[in-house]
This record gives sequence, C-alpha cells and structure tokens, in this order.
Amino acid sequence: MSEDRAARRSRLRGPDGLGGPHVFVANLEALELDDHDRHHLAAALRLRPGAAMTVSDGDGRWRACRFGDRIEPAGEIVEVAAPTPIGVGFVPVKTTKPEFVVQKLTELGVDEIVICFSQRSVVRWDEAKWHKLEPRLDRVAREASMQSRRVRVPVVSYAGSISDFAGHSGVAIADPSGVDLAVEHRFVLVGPEGGWDDAELAGGWPVVALGSQILRAETAAIAAGVLLASIRDRP
Repeated sequence: MSEDRAARRSRLRGPDGLGGPHVFVANLEALELDDHDRHHLAAALRLRPGAAMTVSDGDGRWRACRFGDRIEPAGEIVEVAAPTPIGVGFVPVKTTKPEFVVQKLTELGVDEIVICFSQRSVVRWDEAKWHKLEPRLDRVAREASMQSRRVRVPVVSYAGSISDFAGHSGVAIADPSGVDLAVEHRFVLVGPEGGWDDAELAGGWPVVALGSQILRAETAAIAAGVLLASIRDRP
C-alpha cells in the first residue's frame, strides 16, 4: 500500500468491530449512555464490567472505552475525516417495509436517505404519515449505524415528489436504459415497481443503470447504495 493510500485509510478509519460493541453518546468527554443503550449492552449483549466497547458522538469522532457503572475511556478521541457524501432517494413499495431499505443503506455507508414519491407510486404518504414514521426510521438508522460501527448517522428525510431534487447537482435517476454510474453521480433516485413515467425520465437528470438485470424496487435502492459507496471508496 502506498504511503498516500495508507494515510487516506487512516483518516477514514472508524472502529474496526474488534473493540467490542459500538454506541453513540452526546459527549465524548463526559461519557453517559442512555437507558436503552445501557440495557441493550448489559441485558441483550451481556457485556460485563471492564469489557471493551467503542463510543461515537455521531459527528465523526470516536474513542475506545470500557463498560461499567461508569463508562471509562480506554483511548484517545479519534476524528475521522468526512467522506464525500452519497445519497439514495427511494420510493416505498407495498412488499417491503421502508425500515429494511433504510437499515441496509445505513450499513453500506450512505449519508443521505430520502423517502420520495413518483407518478406511479402505489404506496402514498402525506406529511402526517411521514411525521408518524420519522422517529422510527431515525431509530433504525441509528441502530444500524451502531451495528456497522459508523461514526456518522445518516440523515433520513422526506420529499413529496422527485421534483424537489430539481437543480441539485450530482443527482441521477435510475433506469435500465441508463449509462453506467460514475463518480460525478452522488445521489441516485430509485423508482417504484412500475418504474418512472416518461415525464420523470425526461426531467433533466442523468439516467443511470444499476446493472444488467431488472431489479425489484427495494433491491435497486440497495444496489444504488452499493455502487455509490464502491465508487466513492475506490482508492
């Protein structure tokens, strides 16, 4: 590995998963777990006093610690450089809960996850439905970030229509007729079971393909996350 590549890996490195479970705290200088996280570590994971763990502030910093009645620091605070952000907007479908897609995109390292809707959407939400589900989706993203040892929790948000993305740079729309995903594409919109209508495909966004197969809508959203992360993390 070249020196430049090694330095880049070092700047981007979060917990490697070998240092025990990972949780989020408000302050890395005053280590306090919330009741839910403490119960999960002690009861579900059966963590014993003195066991290794890692904590993060969710804003790119983390440190090694040891579990107990008081969480004790066991290492210096490490600041991880922010990667180039990537995002996926997906249309909910009847066959798969949006929690599943949010969980998998979080595990893949996607930074912005947007629930959006199209002309051919079968599932329809309004603002009231979104506000009811938002806390749960935020919790799913947080828990998936802990499981995957992320040091930044992705932002999960809602867009009533893909027209909300008009004028945003780096946005592409996924369709089998498109070109290969490339480095200039930083956010991919994935449509519903019936695909995009002609007006949406002609909306001015680059059209990108996610492979040679026809994918289920939820699979396509996850595939978009895989491809975006792979391109971004390429040395």
